[in-house]
Amino acid sequence: MAITTAMCNSFKQELLGGVHDLDTDSLKVALIEASPSGTYGAGTTNYSDVSGEEAVGTNYTAGGQVLDSAVITLTGSTAIVDFADEIFTNLTISADGAIIYNSSQGNKAIAVFDFGATVTSTSGDFTVVFPTADASNAVIRIS
Repeated sequence: MAITTAMCNSFKQELLGGVHDLDTDSLKVALIEASPSGTYGAGTTNYSDVSGEEAVGTNYTAGGQVLDSAVITLTGSTAIVDFADEIFTNLTISADGAIIYNSSQGNKAIAVFDFGATVTSTSGDFTVVFPTADASNAVIRIS
């Protein structure tokens, strides 16, 4: 499977339709692994699209965990959303990427991203480090 880093096309349309409220809805991040069964990225519409490819490991809960914070700001003419790095504690797991989705709105997909390689944790913390919150790098940005 290829995991492409992308804001989901369905999210863009739903955002304009008022479906998502990123600073009040419950957003989650789930870890996914590479698999030959599909390609995930801009065409992903729902958490269920990747749930069959979700990473499995000791102390990891299916569905991932709630993102601790979403901060919406404007950088020049680009709106961005920044998240605190998400720490999954005491995991033994391997993951190739992650999906951010809105559990308040029927598990609708927001973004899918590739770690660039398989990342492994053995009885330790697994941290999803979000990119710099600027107009060129934020996971969610609209210009």
